[in-house]
Amino acid sequence: MDNTHESVDSATTEDQGPLNRQDLTDRSPGDSSGTTPEHLVLPGEPELEAAAVALHDLTGAQPELLGPAPAARKPHPAAAVQPDAEIGPTGRPWPKLPPPEPPSSHGPAMIVAMCNQKGGVGKTTSTINLGAALVETGRTVLLVDFDPQGSLSVGLGVNPHTLEVSIYNLLLGRNVSPDEVIAKTEVEGLDILPSNIDLSAAEVQLVSEVAREQTLLRVLEKVRDRYDVILIDCAPSLGLLTINALTAADKVIMPLECEFFALRGIALLTDTISKVQDRLNPSLEILGILGTMYDPRTLHSREVLERVVQAFGETVFHTVIRRTVKFPETSVAGEPITTYASASPGAEAYRSLAREVLARCHAA
Repeated sequence: MDNTHESVDSATTEDQGPLNRQDLTDRSPGDSSGTTPEHLVLPGEPELEAAAVALHDLTGAQPELLGPAPAARKPHPAAAVQPDAEIGPTGRPWPKLPPPEPPSSHGPAMIVAMCNQKGGVGKTTSTINLGAALVETGRTVLLVDFDPQGSLSVGLGVNPHTLEVSIYNLLLGRNVSPDEVIAKTEVEGLDILPSNIDLSAAEVQLVSEVAREQTLLRVLEKVRDRYDVILIDCAPSLGLLTINALTAADKVIMPLECEFFALRGIALLTDTISKVQDRLNPSLEILGILGTMYDPRTLHSREVLERVVQAFGETVFHTVIRRTVKFPETSVAGEPITTYASASPGAEAYRSLAREVLARCHAA
């Protein structure tokens, strides 16, 4: 079996449901010939437009649903674009992102929430592999498993069923210290706060707590000086656990599967982020939207990614995570793709994302 084989979506251009439109089959990403962007109307367009407007309110970024082609936009301030740069999958020139310098000292950590209320969009995979890629730049990273399913823990070789203490105990136990719960991983410099199904009870038990939205923040403040980056893998919901994560975070990354249903929830998520900014965490910022599970061989993936870039502009990361069989294999192996298949395209994609994340944070 060829380990580099990428999984192929069985959909064809003739079997795209509402997205099958005349003159689209030969259009490449970023190509505005033939049918123009103004004529591309995806199902759920009102939700996409609402999300773009909400994002404009949050960041000041101009929504461009009917704006110019992505390559014509002003680049993100963190991205120095070369005149002869290669065009990336988002239809924009690849920015020049030099390898970041290792930090001279560690802490206090920047806290980043990986958030999308839709499940299966790559939050856990991106949290693990972005964390591992950041470690390669010399950063110390803490991964916080804030999903009762415990997928992040499993993905790093931790058995959630055998945990004596987890993040649940830190949230609700007064006599538990972070050192009792934090576990080392096989990757030096990468630690984890594991969770299990017990965390599902926290959402109910926290309701009666004073300042319940700041519970996770109080936990992370105790260890913030030890790390350079803290990544929170949020649960696929907009409940109290996710509100805690957004209240604790400095930045938000929104993984977005290049598929129609994933578009619909962005408006609701941006509305939730706006409320958290207004009422709980005024310093919260959207770091970017990350396209995941992208398959350039299908019209559907290409079209969704194109519309996302047209709607959200430079908020969308240049790095796009493609579908590959390597990611499920790493989950079974219990290690990041940067160590499991170090030279694979998936590993290189997350290294590129790490450089882009650090460049954006430095620019901010």
